[in-house]
Amino acid sequence: MNTTTKTINWQKAIIAGILGTILFDIVGLLLTGKWWDIPGLLGAKTGLGFAYGLGAHYGNGVLLAVLFAGIAPSLWGPKWLRPMIFITAQMIALVWLFMLPLLGAGVAGLDASPMMPVITFLRHIAYAIPLIFLIQYDIKAIISK
Repeated sequence: MNTTTKTINWQKAIIAGILGTILFDIVGLLLTGKWWDIPGLLGAKTGLGFAYGLGAHYGNGVLLAVLFAGIAPSLWGPKWLRPMIFITAQMIALVWLFMLPLLGAGVAGLDASPMMPVITFLRHIAYAIPLIFLIQYDIKAIISK
């Protein structure tokens, strides 16, 4: 029996999470004209201020990258598609069906704007780009087991 233990490369996962969140914010700026809208919203809604919102926003980006690094080998599809599947599922479950309704924006943010689902989707796809290039795992080794 040949067993190989793979561990998460924490440094690459953290870097991917930070870079992904930066790309998320840049796409948000390009689409909405607002920079760091999510940290501002988080800080205001919690009453803990912008610094908390910024830390929570980037902390969430890092957490998602670490989670992806842990489950990426178990996902279906080619290496470029796995981050897209992960981030789309996360966006639907946690953003469209949980966070946006909790904030009063309705399912997928449709009560706030008919463009909200498109904007959130494009921002999350931008976030996934560093995951494609920085989170490393061997698909062939997984398939052969």
